[in-house]
Amino acid sequence: MSQRKIKTLEVGDGWWGSGERPPEEKEDESIRPFRIETSDREIQDLHERLDRARYTPPLEGTAFQYGFNTTYLRRVVAYWRNQFNWQKQVEILNQYPHFKTTIEGIDIHFIHVKPLHVPRGQIVRPLLMVHGWPGSFFEFYKIIPLLTDPARHGLNEDVVFEVICPSIPGYGFSEAPHQRGFDTLAAARIFHKLMERLGFKEFYVQGGDWGSRITTNMAQMQAKQVKGLHLNMVFISSSGLGRLVSLILGAYVPWLVGLTREDCRRLFPYLEKNVYELLRETGYLHIQATKPDTAGCGLNDSPVALAAYILEKFSTWTDKSFRDLDDGGLERKFSLDDLLTNVMIYWVTSSIVPSMRFYKENVSTNPTTAPDARVEVYVPTGLAVFPQELVYTPRTWAKEKFKNIVAYTYMPRGGHFAAFEEPKLMAEDIKQLVRKVECL
Repeated sequence: MSQRKIKTLEVGDGWWGSGERPPEEKEDESIRPFRIETSDREIQDLHERLDRARYTPPLEGTAFQYGFNTTYLRRVVAYWRNQFNWQKQVEILNQYPHFKTTIEGIDIHFIHVKPLHVPRGQIVRPLLMVHGWPGSFFEFYKIIPLLTDPARHGLNEDVVFEVICPSIPGYGFSEAPHQRGFDTLAAARIFHKLMERLGFKEFYVQGGDWGSRITTNMAQMQAKQVKGLHLNMVFISSSGLGRLVSLILGAYVPWLVGLTREDCRRLFPYLEKNVYELLRETGYLHIQATKPDTAGCGLNDSPVALAAYILEKFSTWTDKSFRDLDDGGLERKFSLDDLLTNVMIYWVTSSIVPSMRFYKENVSTNPTTAPDARVEVYVPTGLAVFPQELVYTPRTWAKEKFKNIVAYTYMPRGGHFAAFEEPKLMAEDIKQLVRKVECL
């Protein structure tokens, strides 16, 4: 299909600052260095709140079946209070260059990591990586060195990146929108402006969770700028009767509807208990898509509540079987230092409420009638399908929206927080996309 026939999303403009947009005032487009800082008072306040925590004993033998097990929560809080060193973690966070710039009235935070050593003749490719909820830019700290300095980590250096990781507005150190209506389309537009401001005419994008939808929107807006789109979670709107027929026939003659044997292995066990799984795992979504501020008030006031709310997702969304473990399996894939660093990013910035509001702004209307639901994606796309992801999308379904899938990988392990859990698998898959796009 020729480029002229491809339907794109309107880019438009927006204003998310406080009050009315200043008339005819040019926005400050400077890129300002930024460092994360902490203080003794901040840590003292945290410790006082941790010391005052109240706990309700869990039901006997329930593990994580009712949510975060409070017996294990006491252990997490004890570590947080007595062993976790936030000042040390701030130094780790500051190992990469941080910046802020003002776009559409709010300050956008991002890290920008360039390779220290580039092989002679090697092209450095810009890559924008976008996180989701309840994650942060910190999710990418394990994968960044594999992308920017692959040779040092035993990986092929035929593809080298400079990596830009922004914080979604309202998350972490990006300013929260002051106006209603900030959705993935607005975030996509802002991140396009960010990349343009950094001087990139072409770049790759990668995302999971909300990052998946934001980067997909970016590809729908300005396909010429996005050279390739890599996703580890796929958002597609249901196609009603066609999808139902696909499921019915797929159970008996999968090849007739484009399902592979691996699709059947992953898809049908999930569908058999799909309704129960959805009820059990989407309670947070119903709260955040309707009345985020109500629950958010308590989470913003109590670090213990915040940790339980966030870390429960790092348990179940990493592996569903972790619900049956007394410790939620949290330390099987992560360290408590890593997990609590992510929680602290939400705590010190008071960003849990605006991060939850992002659901209301995006889910309050029918997703099948949203502007991006009617626009297909023609940017070369790579899909990494992790077995423990919340939703499973066969390639044949993904093709309804993504018209140029050049790579579709059945990952051997991993869940929702792919870059955090399996950085090497993710890095290799992103590089695979680039090789196919650029015929390397």
